[in-house]
Amino acid sequence: MSMHLYELSSRLLVDTVDKVNENLTSVVLAASLITLILGYVSKQRLGQSCDKDAKYPPYIPSSVPFLGHAIAFGKSPIEFLENAYKKYGPVFSFTMAGSTFTYLLGSDAAALMFNSKNDDLNAEDVYSRLTTPVFGKGVAYDVPNPIFLEQKKMFKTGLNIARFREHVNIIEAETIEYFKRWGDSGERNLFEALSELIILTASSCLHGKEIRSMLDERVAQLYADLDGGFSHAAWLLPGWLPLPSFRKRDRAHIEIKNIFFKGIRKRRQSGEKVDDMLQTLIDATYKDGRALNDDEIAGMLIGLLLAGQHTSSTTSAWMGFFLARDKALQDCCYAEQKAVCGDRLPPLDLDQLKDLGLLERCLKETLRLRPPIMTMMRMARSPQTAAGFTIPVGHQVCVSPTVNHRLYDTWDERMEFKPDRYLEENPAAGEKFAYVPFGAGRHRCIGENFAYVQIKTIWSTMLRLYEFDLADGYFPTINYTTMIHTPHKPIIRYKKRLP
Repeated sequence: MSMHLYELSSRLLVDTVDKVNENLTSVVLAASLITLILGYVSKQRLGQSCDKDAKYPPYIPSSVPFLGHAIAFGKSPIEFLENAYKKYGPVFSFTMAGSTFTYLLGSDAAALMFNSKNDDLNAEDVYSRLTTPVFGKGVAYDVPNPIFLEQKKMFKTGLNIARFREHVNIIEAETIEYFKRWGDSGERNLFEALSELIILTASSCLHGKEIRSMLDERVAQLYADLDGGFSHAAWLLPGWLPLPSFRKRDRAHIEIKNIFFKGIRKRRQSGEKVDDMLQTLIDATYKDGRALNDDEIAGMLIGLLLAGQHTSSTTSAWMGFFLARDKALQDCCYAEQKAVCGDRLPPLDLDQLKDLGLLERCLKETLRLRPPIMTMMRMARSPQTAAGFTIPVGHQVCVSPTVNHRLYDTWDERMEFKPDRYLEENPAAGEKFAYVPFGAGRHRCIGENFAYVQIKTIWSTMLRLYEFDLADGYFPTINYTTMIHTPHKPIIRYKKRLP
């Protein structure tokens, strides 16, 4: 799972004032103190690692101590990075909240991250403080990388073609049931709806019937509270501070774990062998022969759900608005449903889903223009070289899919939504890392194939149910105040599609 840090101390203090009703002064002071400490430590690291003969990346100066470019970057991160690319080239560094960030933009520079070993560019150093309180101890970035790789391999075993065939029917049924509440026409918050639906469908497919049967509105709120742990405050502040979001996150973690424990125990006690992800994890063992304990299984199931929920719900919503804006394209996608599946539109299957080429191209283009994760990061544990520059130890090394996906010297009509560009053999001028919505190389997301099955099934079903329009012609702007770039005011207009 990949996150980014684009709103730092300035945004954090605003959020704190808005949300904290107790111990406000101490929390603000803690935020300021940590900012100063981070700045000092980062400066010390940089000074210790400097080699007078090395050629370091161009550094973007700032007159603001410690905060550096946090405010400018937080207001408009894409514009900031694109302007820096034009002025400084594909590799450059700058300071935010006392930490030094080095961005690798463009395919050639990005190759450093995607080809790197975790011992050199480390993920745990960046992400563990966010993921561990949410997923729990002993999984993901809370364990040494070799153990995490074993856990990912267990997931891969459960994410296979045979199960995808079953998932299509499960997701279609959940989607039809969910949208019964919408009625024949109206306006709805598309992002909220798809966020709920992604959780339901993912749980049905990946958690097993025992856990899915326990999901209700209360559990949905627990997921929302747990999801609130992926915040700017969680990135910068100690987890023990009395922030309401931290308390909700921690309570939700305990309650959801207990629900999962009940489902795991029920499966173990029944002796039933079900071909699903829950059973895969119950039966899995590490290389040393040790089986996963219930705490690890529950943590991995939480991670499996939430790591994909952010990205799939955001991508699904953006795709809906692109289709609503272009009615001709939307009509072509509906016509494709009939051409591939038959005029009577029978239940979907995986083979048909694969043949929905236009819908898949729309999904690819959505991921190009609105990749849910703006920045992927690693911590440099050893000096690294990119584009002839030496990146010192302690730098947070970053690749931005959003910027790479719209570089003016790589993509034709870079800001236009053009799904048919993927009819070409390589729409990005042959550059290997120009298109990386799911990462690449050894760091490629293991959930990519499931995400395609899930989103294509949901939107195939939605297109069969409704016609969509922009509400009052409004196409959402990008919400930069969240860690995932969600649509701002995502209201969509819909009406039941006539047979």
